[in-house]
Amino acid sequence: MRKILTLTLCSFILLSCATAQSVSKKKENNQSEPLKLQTPKKSNDKIKDYDKVITKDAISDKGLFDVHLVGDKYYFEIPMEHLNTDMLLVSRFAKLPSNLGGGYVNAGTKTNTRMINWERFKNKILIKEISSSAVAADSLPINVSVKSNNYEPTLYAFDIAAFSKDSSSVVIDVTSFYGSDVKAISGLGSRLRSTYKVKNLDKSRSFINSVKSFPENIEVIQDFTYNASNPPVNTGDETISVQMNQSMILLPKIQMQPRLFDERVGWFTLSKYDYSSEELKSDRKTYLRRWKLIPKDIEAYNRGELVEPIKPIVYYLDPATPMKFRSYMKEGIELWQKAFEAAGFKNAIIAKDPPTKEEDPDFSPEDIRYSVVRYVASTTRNATGPSVSDPRSGEIIESDIIWYHNHLRSYRNRYLLETGAANPLARTLNTPDAEIGEMMKMVIAHEVGHTLGLPHNMSASYAYDVESYRDGDFTQKNGIAATIMDYARYNYIAQPGDENIRFVRQLGPYDDYAINYGYRYINDAKSAEDEKSTLNSWVLEKAGNPIYKFGGRGSYDPTAQTEDIGNNSIKASTYGLKNLKIVAKNLPSWTSDQTNNYEDLEELYGELLSVWSRYVGHVVTHIGGVVEETKNPSQEGDVFNPISKSDQKAALSWLQENAFETPNWLIDTSILQNINYAGYTDRIRSLQARHLNNILDFERLGRLIDHNALDAKNYSALELLSDLRTGIWSEAKSGANVSVYRRNLQRVYLDAMFELMTKDLDPNRSRQYYNVNQSDVRALVRGELNVLKRMLTSASKTNTNTETKYHYQDGIERINTILDPK
Repeated sequence: MRKILTLTLCSFILLSCATAQSVSKKKENNQSEPLKLQTPKKSNDKIKDYDKVITKDAISDKGLFDVHLVGDKYYFEIPMEHLNTDMLLVSRFAKLPSNLGGGYVNAGTKTNTRMINWERFKNKILIKEISSSAVAADSLPINVSVKSNNYEPTLYAFDIAAFSKDSSSVVIDVTSFYGSDVKAISGLGSRLRSTYKVKNLDKSRSFINSVKSFPENIEVIQDFTYNASNPPVNTGDETISVQMNQSMILLPKIQMQPRLFDERVGWFTLSKYDYSSEELKSDRKTYLRRWKLIPKDIEAYNRGELVEPIKPIVYYLDPATPMKFRSYMKEGIELWQKAFEAAGFKNAIIAKDPPTKEEDPDFSPEDIRYSVVRYVASTTRNATGPSVSDPRSGEIIESDIIWYHNHLRSYRNRYLLETGAANPLARTLNTPDAEIGEMMKMVIAHEVGHTLGLPHNMSASYAYDVESYRDGDFTQKNGIAATIMDYARYNYIAQPGDENIRFVRQLGPYDDYAINYGYRYINDAKSAEDEKSTLNSWVLEKAGNPIYKFGGRGSYDPTAQTEDIGNNSIKASTYGLKNLKIVAKNLPSWTSDQTNNYEDLEELYGELLSVWSRYVGHVVTHIGGVVEETKNPSQEGDVFNPISKSDQKAALSWLQENAFETPNWLIDTSILQNINYAGYTDRIRSLQARHLNNILDFERLGRLIDHNALDAKNYSALELLSDLRTGIWSEAKSGANVSVYRRNLQRVYLDAMFELMTKDLDPNRSRQYYNVNQSDVRALVRGELNVLKRMLTSASKTNTNTETKYHYQDGIERINTILDPK
């Protein structure tokens, strides 16, 4: 029966294809050869003889594809063996106007990354974008359905211009592809086109700058000029000119064996749906993005000896990097050598100066063969660590760390503000070179960590006790967090008189642990699944030790916050504010008194307010807070655990005293009256409003309602609202007059209560996990407002201060409007 069905199917296929193409003869063993498109006959005038296309005047460059320049046309000569082969097409800016994209777009910024195949269809060559997000084994029937339901787009179609003389390659004209505005590889996406009102590409001012072919990649540089009504730099010419670099690189024929992701160890990942799974659904598999490191000597590696990798990770410095910074940048890169030693490798990551023209005339930071620390002339204060990876396996192919020139100014300012009280070296605008170098080294190390695959780990600073930050020996050995990947920049806890303190972050034990997890070579594993038990054993070995915890995915967890240090943010913020008060008092003498102008004083005072706000924000997170302990079902304990009622009440008490009582120490006339003519009271109001609004937040109240419903011992939304009202409106009970700062804050409270009575969860930022209108929120707010109304009615009758009396009367009217809008 099977034979009859097979013959019937074959007959149907042959009949269907007879009018389109010829069928090859059967071999003697009765097996048919694959169908092949034959080289067209010369009668097809669109396909010419090779010599008539690639003439003797051609300027040729041999490589992945041979590239030919004939007159003003560029041709690719594509070997047949590279058709239907996976490649990566990466577009990035080589040059661009200032402020394009708003500060975080620069020379070296990737705009598109696509996996492609060059495919032949009749007399055309197509560029097909290939997706690897849905996969199935070729041998399984479902693979046909996966391909049918994930049909890939055609990016471009080329007419075949000629075949090589031995028919081993096909020639196409790529001038139009690289010389016109092809959206798939353009640097200007729809958002930028809309922002700058881009009309069209001006072909008269656009051209292909160069095309270079190397053994595994091709690099194309385009100069494009667009007509735009609203360019980022408006000089009246309505023009945007950019230089794009298009890299095409051959992906490895033998894919790196992927490594499975475990959410208990932080990592950048890629995911795909595997329809080969025996499960009753598609199996979502998530793999690490990582470099491919294989020991040179596997036997020595297995004996526990440190072994160099066959191909180390190499970073080059940008030729634009100032000479005085180069040693710090190289040291920052190579700090990771120690972490790789924990994974059994030595010299796994190497930093190099940019080669000279004599050493490598083809060197370019945009060339995808090179990983480069880009030094960007920009006023942006930041650094980033993006990378390019093989979407099939997660293998990192190349990365570019972006260092913005003005970034050190941010570090100088925060060094002064956060450590100046206890650190004499920070009390200046001219931070010593050694201190700046140490900061730069650690920033580069942090960004390198990203390019190795590591995301931020905001739990790492919680591993250390607050008091340990005042211990010189401890800080010199351990730094200020268990990983460089936390946003823990400076030791703001150490107090004046503490000795031998390390104030700047450094790599820690979590970095060794994570690098071992991602990069240790497991010799006997033949698949990602074979590694699973080994990887799990490594995680379980460290489970429960806060030094090796990964966290920081939710804004609800006070143990995993950005920019904080120590295992008790209430205590840490208390130390931080003590130091900040000292800094505020000395700020003019450390800035304007030295420079004889107020520019730096104004900038640093503004940043000082931001530091105050950060310390306060760390405490706010305790209210309605939840500690997340990522674990598997085989491990004891729950994943999500509410903060205790006592800790939440302590946090609110701290906030009433340090945030909502007027911070008079921030209101310094020697600063304020020298940097601005007005706005003093509103600046304080806006700072306090941010945190009061954050407390009176739908999500926070919803969590408190949930937690109290599960256990009546947990802090409730009613208790929070009652405690908050008592503190914010304390003058109404005590009979004291209300200052302008407190009056402003109390109006913020009323506005926030109005929002709770009339608005809903913001769908743009919130998970809609409860129905506000049908929850307790409105009832609780209504009840609190009625209690407050009675308080204010009584207080307005007894208080004799006119401003306070008017304020209370206004408050009553506002409450009436909230409760009865009609």
